[in-house]
Amino acid sequence: MVLKNNNNQGFTLVELVTTIILIGILAVTVVPRLISVTSYSAFSTRNEIISALRTIQQRALSNSDLCYRVAFNASGYTTMRAARDVSGCGSFSNVGQQSQWENGVAVTSNSSQTFDVNFDSLGGIELSNRCVGNCITVAADDTVVIELTTAGYINAN
Repeated sequence: MVLKNNNNQGFTLVELVTTIILIGILAVTVVPRLISVTSYSAFSTRNEIISALRTIQQRALSNSDLCYRVAFNASGYTTMRAARDVSGCGSFSNVGQQSQWENGVAVTSNSSQTFDVNFDSLGGIELSNRCVGNCITVAADDTVVIELTTAGYINAN
C-alpha cells in the first residue's frame, strides 16, 4: 500500500480573506492619521469656494434683475445680492450666513484677505472686480489656487 502525502503548501481562502479584512481595517484607521488635517483642509476649502462661486454664478444667470457677489474676508465668505437697475447694482445684502474657514486655513487674493467676486447677468466675472486670473490662493500645509476668468470659468489649479 502506497500512502500519498497530501502536503499542500499555501494559504486557505479563509486565511486570505481574513488577512485582507485586517489590512483594510488597519488602512482605514491609520491612513487618516498620516495625512495632516490642514493639508486636507486646503483642498476641501478650495472645493467649497468653487462650489459657492458656481452656485452664485448660476443665480446670476437665472436672475438678470439682481447683482450677485461672494465677499471674502479673513474669517470666511458671504454670498450677497443687490437689485440691478440701469445705473448698476444697489446696496448688497447677505443671502445666507457667513461660512467660516477652518483653523490654519488662509484665503487670499493678490495678498489681501478681503476681496469680492462679482458676477454679471451672463455669469461672467465683472472687470471691475479685483480678482481675475490665477488669483485666489488657499493656504494651509499645502497651497492651492483657484483661477477665475472674465468669461466666467472657475477652475481649480
